[in-house]
Amino acid sequence: MGVTMNAIVYTRRNCHLCDEAVTLLQQYGVSVSLVDIDEDTDEGRQLREKFTECVPVVEINGRVRFRGRINEVLLRRLMR
Repeated sequence: MGVTMNAIVYTRRNCHLCDEAVTLLQQYGVSVSLVDIDEDTDEGRQLREKFTECVPVVEINGRVRFRGRINEVLLRRLMR
């Protein structure tokens, strides 16, 4: 598909939607970095307050694009 995309997936442990999001992104060749919002750090606490129950949150090339399930049609459009 030509465009290199980088994603940060804000996740939690034992989150099946997070696992599905990562798998789908990788199938499309997206480079994925994971950030666990439950980490006991200042950043983790801030992310937990920001994203609470809406994980996974997928940020692609610096912009939040998905919360919860990834819309595969939109993902393909972003890749063009």
